[in-house]
Amino acid sequence: MFRPELLCPAGDEEKFFTALTYGADALYLGGEELSLRAKTKGFSLQNLSSFIQIAHNQQVKVYFCLNILAQEKHLPQVQAYLEQLKATEVDGLIIADPGVISLAQKIAPHIPIHLSTQANTSNSASILFWQSQGVKRVNLARELDHRQIAQIKAQVGERVELEVFVHGAMCMAISGRCFLSSYLNQRSANLGLCTHPCRFEYKLIEKTREQELFEVQEEEFSKILASEDLGLIKYLNWFKKKKIHSLKIEGRNKTTSYLARTVDAYKTALLDLEKKQFSLPRYYSYLEPSLTRPLSTGFFLSQRKILLHPLAQKKAILGQVAESIDSNTYTLKVKSRWDTTKKVNLLLPRLKKITLEPKDYALEKENGERVSLAHPGLTYVFKTDSPYLAPHLLLEEV
Repeated sequence: MFRPELLCPAGDEEKFFTALTYGADALYLGGEELSLRAKTKGFSLQNLSSFIQIAHNQQVKVYFCLNILAQEKHLPQVQAYLEQLKATEVDGLIIADPGVISLAQKIAPHIPIHLSTQANTSNSASILFWQSQGVKRVNLARELDHRQIAQIKAQVGERVELEVFVHGAMCMAISGRCFLSSYLNQRSANLGLCTHPCRFEYKLIEKTREQELFEVQEEEFSKILASEDLGLIKYLNWFKKKKIHSLKIEGRNKTTSYLARTVDAYKTALLDLEKKQFSLPRYYSYLEPSLTRPLSTGFFLSQRKILLHPLAQKKAILGQVAESIDSNTYTLKVKSRWDTTKKVNLLLPRLKKITLEPKDYALEKENGERVSLAHPGLTYVFKTDSPYLAPHLLLEEV
């Protein structure tokens, strides 16, 4: 039975393990440079092979991003990256620039090439052109609606794998090729340095009243250039029926809370489709706490629809389990102020929650001193007899 691959972001080591834990079928990540996410820690090429092996041990693929629109000065560095990548077992290279594709084919011809959405591929002729250049998979332009995607799939068939973004932040520019950040702040979005000026709040000046500023408003917003986030979980069955190979979640810069909830909701929904138990309200309820902007259909429908709004008040993610010390003792990274006299929920994969009473757990300092109030940014020892605890799981307020 066909099930689309769920492709998830891994901006750093913590997010890598979070996505693995909550159900990723494949991960996309980058190095410390050249991957359009300069603000993420990324992965050193020296340690990359060990992470690839961890993923492969769980039957999860790893794709490496080299998707900047390279300038001349970047080419020696791109070649150096490729020389090191060719010795790894990475499952694919995500590339946007034709020159970088050419270099990859010369230096590491055995690694499959996936064309980035930055290439703005919006028709079957372009896809077949890229196939003739050795590209195995194409991430379609985000500006396509469902009819256009279906037409492309009908023309391309199984000759080239198709990948589509289904969840996460959207750029107001065509396929992310934005120059606002470069123009306003001298930091190029096409080199991974976007300062997100589309999220700024703007005011309007009318020519004859230059001293009078007007707020630019659209509904309750003054961020007129800011798009909503994309959320197509409602349409997963459509993607499955059309046999779209890979469904991609945006978010290498997002929090582990966002990543855990989003990956888990989409993976659970895909599995539920197979069991004919698809339950959209359940997934929406689980996604809501991760939202910072309204969730919409983007370009997928002929008319954009807002599907979900952020919650006014959210339950805080209190911490994330790090490593196991013994059968009932773990290290734990605290992410929000944590009153240990209160209940907490342990978030398990497949949207399950286990409630721990205050008597069921303890937080301690390294010296064994028990704490009643834990502070974000610190690591503590977490003790519990609960059989459900495991590394990389999140805990939230009840």
